[in-house]
Amino acid sequence: MANSPVWTAEAEKRLKEIPFFVRPAARKKIEKFAQEQGLAEITESVYEAAKKQFG
Repeated sequence: MANSPVWTAEAEKRLKEIPFFVRPAARKKIEKFAQEQGLAEITESVYEAAKKQFG
């Protein structure tokens, strides 16, 4: 995707805690969440906020 948010190393590390078979879907959801918030970067706090929203 052209305007995908940039992931910080910390957020990438947290993403790797998600089972590999659902990781691509989780990444897309978190990126969509960040874009909806107008964020260009996914940090640990953005990751946590998205995770809370999606459960």
